[in-house]
Amino acid sequence: MTDGSTGRIVADLTAWVAQAPPGSRLPPTRALVARYGVSPVTVQKALRTLAARGSIETRAGVGAFVRAQPAARTPDHGWQTAALGSPRTRSPQLSAALRVAPQDAIALHSGYPDPALLPDRLVRGAFGRAARGDVALSRAPVAGLPELRRWFAAELGAASAPGVAPPLPGDVLVLPGSQSGLSAVFRAVVGAGRPLVVESPTYWGAILAAEQAGVRLVPVPSGPAGPDPEVVDRAFAQSGARALYCQPSFANPTGARWSADRAEQVLDVARSHGAFLVEDDWAHDLAITGDSTPLAARDDGGHVVHLRSLTKSVSPAVRVAAVVARGPARDRLLADAQAESMYVSPVLQAVALDVVTQPAWQTHLRHLRQQLGTRRDLLVRALEQHVPGASLDAVPAGGLNLWLRLPAGTDLARLVRDCESAGVLVAPGDEWFPAEPTGPFLRLGYAGPDPGRFDEGARLLGAALALQGD
Repeated sequence: MTDGSTGRIVADLTAWVAQAPPGSRLPPTRALVARYGVSPVTVQKALRTLAARGSIETRAGVGAFVRAQPAARTPDHGWQTAALGSPRTRSPQLSAALRVAPQDAIALHSGYPDPALLPDRLVRGAFGRAARGDVALSRAPVAGLPELRRWFAAELGAASAPGVAPPLPGDVLVLPGSQSGLSAVFRAVVGAGRPLVVESPTYWGAILAAEQAGVRLVPVPSGPAGPDPEVVDRAFAQSGARALYCQPSFANPTGARWSADRAEQVLDVARSHGAFLVEDDWAHDLAITGDSTPLAARDDGGHVVHLRSLTKSVSPAVRVAAVVARGPARDRLLADAQAESMYVSPVLQAVALDVVTQPAWQTHLRHLRQQLGTRRDLLVRALEQHVPGASLDAVPAGGLNLWLRLPAGTDLARLVRDCESAGVLVAPGDEWFPAEPTGPFLRLGYAGPDPGRFDEGARLLGAALALQGD
């Protein structure tokens, strides 16, 4: 009742203020109480609301007055052009994967899992326990909470090949998400102005992070089985690069998964050039059929810098990731982390550790595998039925999306606009290429909301594609 009365008073006084000249005094509180038939507390609450909006100002012991509104003007920010100079990189645009979909749209563009796929009860319970613990009022070590670092090290150590020394907790740094980890690695391990070999296509966020770090990209083609080791070898030799950024397990956007032989061959190439492999294990928890062993489990010589994220499988609100690096590379990353963010919120670290150490976590992962497989197959069948002119080079064994090849000559920009007009959001493939795209592609997410509308979304996509033949 009080909130309703407050809203009524605010609305009425807002209309009065709009007609009154600046400096006009509002009726005193006693008069407002009588006019609206409410308590003085309710009137004061309404006046505080108006003051917070900047409509009135209150003067102690005097009353409330209509505030003079400054004349509207258009600020001139032109001076910044000279101060900033020419941009070092292309102007960053919001990735299609990060767009917020209108309520009624079919969101095939999404790069994040539907909340229905997340461990809701585990996360909420973990936040409650963290809020009651000491971490709510403390800071964490720069490298991360020791218990969480031990967990990351133990997980990778359990997958290590025979004869490979497992990582130690001291080799682990906790970072605020894998995107932050990529930026740190590109700055500290690669360095501005130096070359970095990357798969093409590859994760758009890695391209952006490399550009912002001033790293020069050297693309090598990569398909469903990953890059050709001989091509990687030539790229290292010709460019002088000392690092390769790759996603051996369920690559974004292609869904590629390297075989054990391919992984060993590419790792041997890096070793022969005295180079690093920056392994982005973003989809570690998102396998559908089979499991993938991280490249880092095959190496104890410090060639693999391993990034492991929990954001996609725990919650987008828990931006916690780890980088595992051995030797001086780890020390450089620690120095970068200290300069960049000092430390990751201990509350988020405690939440992440709580979730992944609960017995129900493994049950959740088994359920997630089944759900992702069902959604993937549903979207594949819908595309086969309604978009026959397009094709999938491979059906991914994990991850969150399909990489759809469109017919040659497709006007991709027009297709995206036509789909959006029809109520379907799709992600154009151009932003996943570090150089010129090799053809028209769409990245379509099967982990987004409302899989019951996948068939409708594919039908509308097919209809938009058919319009290009008219």
